[in-house]
Amino acid sequence: MLNNPQFHLHTTASPQIIFHVENITKVYRMGEVEVHALRGVDLDLYEGEFVVLLGASGSGKSTLLNILGGLDIPTSGHVYFQGREITHASDAELTRFRRQCVGFIFQFYNLIPSLTAKENVALVTEIARQPMRPEEALELVGLSDRLNHFPAQMSGGEQQRVAIARAIAKRPEVLLCDEPTGALDYQTGKLVLEALEQVNRELGTTTAVITHNAGIAGMADRVITMRSGQITSVQQNESKVTPGELEW
Repeated sequence: MLNNPQFHLHTTASPQIIFHVENITKVYRMGEVEVHALRGVDLDLYEGEFVVLLGASGSGKSTLLNILGGLDIPTSGHVYFQGREITHASDAELTRFRRQCVGFIFQFYNLIPSLTAKENVALVTEIARQPMRPEEALELVGLSDRLNHFPAQMSGGEQQRVAIARAIAKRPEVLLCDEPTGALDYQTGKLVLEALEQVNRELGTTTAVITHNAGIAGMADRVITMRSGQITSVQQNESKVTPGELEW
């Protein structure tokens, strides 16, 4: 359980472990059928790093991300966030963890159509402890000129960047992204990746991006490959490329 209901930001000179995952499994039961989504996964994620998780559909990437973000719980094993175990946290504790510490970005933007970009971001800043101003978050992703536009007045890439602004406006320690470019074309996808890279670089937000697109791997500090619910390789990129240099 989480001993302290409050979560605190930590800044240290050397990278610290943000997430420590020990031998987690996830089994979904549908009638008499068992689906093993994760099979004994061990993983550490470090402060400020940009990680890409690669793997085909069904490899366990999204399940792992959902468990890290407190949206799901493992069948067995342990998950620690900044040294505190969250595996058996209560619903209230997990809600607080998600609200204060984690930003989520999904393939589909989940913006509220009747609200402007600024108002969509403000939904998060109104419940956060030390939020950015919505204008500041939108400026960081290059949308200063779209503050008062509604989702229907914006392109897919612009809507996804509003979703990024919304996720980072509460200053989360971790940004978890599930196929953030999956619904976008090549050039628009690069703009979104540039926004994520900028957030990681300027705010130091630990960022994990799920994708089946191996071309994105070059911009990561580490590339984690999954297959059949297991991590099959972890590769450190000696030199990273910018999103603009990516090819796929």
